[in-house]
Amino acid sequence: MEWGADLWDQYDQIDKHTLTGLDLVDRYIKFVKERTEIEQNYAKQLRSLSKKYAKRGSKEEQDLNRFSNHASLQEILNELNDYAGQRELIAENMMTGICAELTKYLQELKQERKTHLLDAKKAQQVLEVSFKQLESTKKRYAKEWAEAEKATQQAEKTESDLNATKIDVEKAKQHAHHRTHAAEEFRNDYAAQLQKYNKEQNAYYYSEIPQIFNKMQDMDERRIRRLAGAYCQFSDIEKNVLPIITKCLDGISAAGKKINDKQDSMLFIEQHKSGFERPADVDYEDYTQGIKPATSDSSLNPPKVRAKLWPFSKKSKAHAAEDFSHLPPEQRKKRLQGKIDDITKDLQKTQDQSEALEKMKGVYEHNPQMGDPSSLEPQISETAQNIGRLTAELAKYETWLSEAVGGEDSSNAINNNTQHSKMPPPPNATSPLLCPDVSRVAAASQPQGLYSEFDDEFEDVETPVGQCTALYTFEGNSEGTVSITEGEMLSIMEDDKGDGWMRVLRGSGEEGYIPSSYVKHSP
Repeated sequence: MEWGADLWDQYDQIDKHTLTGLDLVDRYIKFVKERTEIEQNYAKQLRSLSKKYAKRGSKEEQDLNRFSNHASLQEILNELNDYAGQRELIAENMMTGICAELTKYLQELKQERKTHLLDAKKAQQVLEVSFKQLESTKKRYAKEWAEAEKATQQAEKTESDLNATKIDVEKAKQHAHHRTHAAEEFRNDYAAQLQKYNKEQNAYYYSEIPQIFNKMQDMDERRIRRLAGAYCQFSDIEKNVLPIITKCLDGISAAGKKINDKQDSMLFIEQHKSGFERPADVDYEDYTQGIKPATSDSSLNPPKVRAKLWPFSKKSKAHAAEDFSHLPPEQRKKRLQGKIDDITKDLQKTQDQSEALEKMKGVYEHNPQMGDPSSLEPQISETAQNIGRLTAELAKYETWLSEAVGGEDSSNAINNNTQHSKMPPPPNATSPLLCPDVSRVAAASQPQGLYSEFDDEFEDVETPVGQCTALYTFEGNSEGTVSITEGEMLSIMEDDKGDGWMRVLRGSGEEGYIPSSYVKHSP
């Protein structure tokens, strides 16, 4: 069915219907715009929320992020920030893919509709002009025909009048003939005009108007199809980002599943373990025997070196010393080891720079056109001074570390009595945070060769003493340690001797120390 054939006489209704269709497109554009504003505001609020609860990067917050439950929240906030980005992408795609495109298309439809309506009005005006000409010709024909009949009657009357002369009769007949001839011409004009009008009217109702209305029907159907596509696009735009949104949500779930309560507890212990022994029992002092009060080594009168043992006293903030002697033993060793690692990295970097300068100097000496060797002397001298300074600092901190590890036996022995008798830690005893080889060599009072004894210890063991399974992942970043992954089967080459470390052999052939608490012995 076509508008031109079935609605040929419904111009006003077609005009109204097409206008309503364009209004619907405009309404949909406004609807999508408001939806994009909601998405943009939502994304903005999510970003602000994520920023509000994100860590600022301070030293204390960085230390907290080592705990899995703190780190997981940071990951969740990052995923939420990415999720907000996808909401912004939805708003942007809706604005460009729907609003902008439909606005442009709407302007084209308005112009096309206006053109069709103007063509219909022009055709109607042409037909109306033709009809007016027909009416005018018809009136003149009727008037002339009436005049001709009147002249004919007058001629017949004159002819029948006995008193009329022959001249009068001839004159009346000529006038009647002239009027009749003029009437005939007007009749022919009227017939021609009528034929012309009927032809134009037929073309108007059977050709011009149907074509215009059919074009408007095609325009309206194109509008409907385009609007239907925009309706689907409204959904597809969001579907296209659903995989990424799902990834963000999966990332949030994964962050929650990554939390390890036991590992966080172990990390907390490693961070704050002081290394002090628990206070010994207070000795009984029998005053009835006249014995002088004995000096107690208990926590009520602790030695100066152990002034922080009493857990219920208020702790004044000690002045930070360069050798970290203000810290508990375990924390001091950890800080000293960290300082040594930092200085070692800087020293290696400076030595590499020195080697590069020496090579460049050699190139300049062999090829003077490339540069002046003497221009590098200031940099070489400065680098050499830095190497000397870093080497001295490294030796200083290694000595302090050796003292800290070497003095552990004597400090532990102060509070050992029969009730708390216990084998003293072996010379290589240390915290899982400190590389085992460092403390063993330090105990031997060889600060200049901290890492020299580690390789010799592996040569004494040839066969495994047992098997174990890794409970947690351990990153062996210090020299002498080895990295393991959760669930990995390991061969025990040297069992824990009371220092919290054991030596294992991986399936790949790597061998080194790991914390004993990170594995479970296999039967």
